[in-house]
Amino acid sequence: MFGAITEDYPRTLLEMERRFRDEAACRSYLFALRWPQGFACPACGGRGTAIRRHLWRCQNCGRETSVMAGTVFQDTKLPLAIWFRAMWQAAAQKNGISALGLQRVLGLGSYKTAWALLHKLRRAMVRPGRECLGGVVEVDETYWGGEESGVRGRQTEEKALIVVAAEADGANIGRIRLGHIPDTNRATLHGFIQQSIEPGSTVVTDGLQAYRELAGYLHERQIQNHQPAEAEHLLPRVHRVISLLKRWLLGTHQGGIAHEHLDDYLNEFTFRFNRRASNSRGKLFYRLAQQAVGVAPVPFAALTQHKAYHVAPKPRLTIFRGT
Repeated sequence: MFGAITEDYPRTLLEMERRFRDEAACRSYLFALRWPQGFACPACGGRGTAIRRHLWRCQNCGRETSVMAGTVFQDTKLPLAIWFRAMWQAAAQKNGISALGLQRVLGLGSYKTAWALLHKLRRAMVRPGRECLGGVVEVDETYWGGEESGVRGRQTEEKALIVVAAEADGANIGRIRLGHIPDTNRATLHGFIQQSIEPGSTVVTDGLQAYRELAGYLHERQIQNHQPAEAEHLLPRVHRVISLLKRWLLGTHQGGIAHEHLDDYLNEFTFRFNRRASNSRGKLFYRLAQQAVGVAPVPFAALTQHKAYHVAPKPRLTIFRGT
């Protein structure tokens, strides 16, 4: 009944509007993205049969599953046509869209609805099992927030700490990884590197002592002799990414981002940056939809509660391969 879908996506907004104007068309597209070879039970992988509209039963274990169960769309009260329009706006706009902008474009009655919808999509912008960075990778930290008095060096009480890894692609920037971190301790920074960068790669950092004794990597420390302008020349790629990130946060989102939700915005920036060479807005829509059926559902309560930092456990002496 359903064949494999091979990068099948609308090329324009008009095409998207025409193609996904009803629930049946949206569900069919999601089905093909989630199960390109036909229904496969999430519990046992068995084949199944349709028992009524939108519901399938596994012939092996008897589990009943809908196409939206276990995805970012689970339990939604919004029509899928609204979700598809939101995905287009989130992916196809060069600099993204704010919750207020999405509310206006889609005619949503509530800012909270637009905010939650965008945050759920941002969670889907992290592909499960994505490849680590490799080759030569620059790593540095930056702050997000207003000026603070009474703190020194890398200390902070109110500002958020962000760690950035930027892959070298010749003289240009390859892929990136970003993370919101609680501190610049050795365990935190080494944990981020192990999560984000392939073992055996060359990691280029500044002279911060916390980066020392980095096991499993070739470590190049760039120690600046003068403060602070020289840092940009020692780590040019990562500082370019930091500049673009802050410009985006201040531009699209007017700087109005709570620290507990910062990781979601970093996910969105990473998604856009790593696909910046794509000439097709429709393909970005396709990638987002594809990942949206591959991530777990996110209840609204989970979006609003304070998030823990995503930092790996303290590094061991043995080297492990991150995902």
